[in-house]
Parts: sequence; C-alpha cells; structure tokens
Amino acid sequence: MEKTKLIETRKRKNISQEKMADILCMDVSNYNRREKGTAKISLPEWQKIAETLEVPIEDIFENEESMVIIFNDNSMGTGYGVGVVNNYNIPLSLWESQKKYIEKLEAEIEALKAKLAEK
Repeated sequence: MEKTKLIETRKRKNISQEKMADILCMDVSNYNRREKGTAKISLPEWQKIAETLEVPIEDIFENEESMVIIFNDNSMGTGYGVGVVNNYNIPLSLWESQKKYIEKLEAEIEALKAKLAEK
C-alpha cells in the first residue's frame, strides 16, 4: 500500500527520494519501494524519516496492508513443536470480507432462531 502521507509530507518539505535514501543508508530504488509499499518500513526507519521531515511519526505513519493473526493450534504430541504458535499473514481486504460474511451468517442464524421460537 502506497505511503501517501509520507510522500505528500516529503514533497511538501522539498526533500527528494535521493536525500531520504542517503539518510537511511540505502539506494533510491530501495527507498522508492518503501514509499510504494512493496517493501516494509521498519520502526527505526519510520523514526529516522519522521526526524528528517521534522514531524511526529503519527503524521506520516501508515500501517501495512496485511494483518498478522496469531493462531495457537495447541498441537498434541510429545517433544518439540507442542503448542507452537504459528503466524499467518492475511490481506486486510480478505479479512474484512470474511468478517462481513460472518456477520451476515450470524444475522441469518438469529433470524432462524426467531422463526423457531415462533413455532
């Protein structure tokens, strides 16, 4: 997801991508990927960017497109791997569509319960 707040602030402050890349000790293409959202911006990088732009991080920070869901599968067995926590990256758009679908199903369940209660 493109970092529009970062891009707009950087341009407003008349700071080039080249200068930002130099400050972050990377080449311009790597910095460009961070602004375009194809490469993740680490917290230390966000802090250095905010410092350079002389703004609070909150003014430029934009979350990544995906969410991390922690699923503890409480695996049964002996030895290593028991109760391992697995991390899954789920795109935010998929998460939201599934949430809407679950809400729809819950509404249908309540409607069916109401029909059963009438009988």
